Amino acid sequence: MMERVPTGIPGLDELIDGGFPKGSIILLTGTCGTGKTLTSLQFLWQGLQRGENGVYISFEEPIEGIRESAREFGWDFERAEKEGKLVMLRYNPFRAEDILELIASSVRRINAKRLVIDSISALGMYIRDPTEVRRVIFNLVINIYKLDCTTILTSEMLPDQRELSRFGVEEFLVDGVIVYYYTRIDSYFARALTIWKMRFTQHSQKIHPYRITKNGVVVYPQEESALSPRIG
Repeated sequence: MMERVPTGIPGLDELIDGGFPKGSIILLTGTCGTGKTLTSLQFLWQGLQRGENGVYISFEEPIEGIRESAREFGWDFERAEKEGKLVMLRYNPFRAEDILELIASSVRRINAKRLVIDSISALGMYIRDPTEVRRVIFNLVINIYKLDCTTILTSEMLPDQRELSRFGVEEFLVDGVIVYYYTRIDSYFARALTIWKMRFTQHSQKIHPYRITKNGVVVYPQEESALSPRIG
């Protein structure tokens, strides 16, 4: 039986056989403001509560801002860092070759079991050649598999984008894809997600609502959303 890693997201594990497959790489993709970073932080916090060290690599936001956001939900990442249970780093990927060593050394240093890279879309800000970006992402994913971590990659989608990922290659390299929607329905905006794919998993194929609460992201697995995805 496939060993599962609980996500720490109430309701989500019910949609994916109890959690992410251990050692898998999962892509969280969606437009800005859908809660991808929050989900990844919640995933790391759940790991810390289970004695699983974690690494968070930001390609965009300053780490202090991430720490402050986490504190709003009662997650004391700064303390975990001081205790050597968590590594949080911001890196501007001007040199693609340095990314792999940065991630690998951080994971090895604290024997991390959970890894977050937020967001790989930022690679396009530093690497202009689309072919080179895809090569870097391919090498990144291949090398992450060697680290024995359960990993979340986040990816930003443009509002009118129909593809699952910014560079058109990410979804084919990973084990699972979760798509976040934030769309207007009549006079209000609603959030929903769907499990686009998840290897080794009998996952839900429906669109489920979720909310961002004072405790983090909460998914409602027994409900279906009225949102109609435009991807595909």
